[in-house]
Amino acid sequence: MSLAYAAVLISDPARPAVDSTVIARVSRALGLAQPRILAAGVAAEFAVTTDDPADMRAAIVEVIEGAPLDVALVPEAGRRKRLLIADMDSTMIEQECLDELAGALGLKGKVSEITERAMRGEIAFEPALRERVALLEGLPAEETIAGVLAEKITLTPGAKTLVATMRAHGAYAALVSGGFTAFTGPVAAMLGFDEHRSNLLKVEGGRLTGKVAEPILGREAKLAALEELIASGKLAREETLAVGDGANDLAMLGASGLGVAYRAKPAVAEAAHARIDRGDLTALLYLQGFSDTEFVEN
Repeated sequence: MSLAYAAVLISDPARPAVDSTVIARVSRALGLAQPRILAAGVAAEFAVTTDDPADMRAAIVEVIEGAPLDVALVPEAGRRKRLLIADMDSTMIEQECLDELAGALGLKGKVSEITERAMRGEIAFEPALRERVALLEGLPAEETIAGVLAEKITLTPGAKTLVATMRAHGAYAALVSGGFTAFTGPVAAMLGFDEHRSNLLKVEGGRLTGKVAEPILGREAKLAALEELIASGKLAREETLAVGDGANDLAMLGASGLGVAYRAKPAVAEAAHARIDRGDLTALLYLQGFSDTEFVEN
């Protein structure tokens, strides 16, 4: 049975690419469907019906002929979400906090390699986290963490607008990370999240012990957080939006109403409901049908 979808085209706001040529090509491919412009040059959508959204998306990707765009088919039913559950590292911020901590010991390269393998799903998240944290033993905790936050961490473009706009329209926002409370607390505050959940680095005598408190918040804990928030908010599953980039986000993405892989590892991008490789985080607002005139700045 054919269902109603929005076929959404999104580009990087810094490099607008949803031009008249692209729109005309997609319109013809969709039987002269008329576009709704969400942001001039940046995002547009077409109302379509299909019983095979993956096939329609592939057809659109073909007709745009390599234009630097993200293409997503989003069900029209329940597009505006009431819950945002988001990963932090390489999603809401542009870095991996653990890798940056390791940089203080000259070990960033070694730790980054383990991080990359874990995020690709090549090794299990929990033992990989323990292995990386063990390398930090003896590092001065407060000053090193403060230095990383001040000098290394940058917010992903569009992150503040995403959270502020969704909250202004009644959504609850939760930052759920396999990282550490020392970072999720400040990042959640900067971005305006309602809550944050993550792991705890153990500290003794002002120095990192090289251990993380158990149990570790990983793939299954992220899924459990989603289920808990659905239950506590009395939400329908289709009212939820999850975003992440790594293998430990897969269960959370798959169980949400709309799971978005943001500049993600290949296996994650293939498994998610939608993938964003070009746009910034405001792309998640366009997927929900927001136009840029509805955006709220934090």
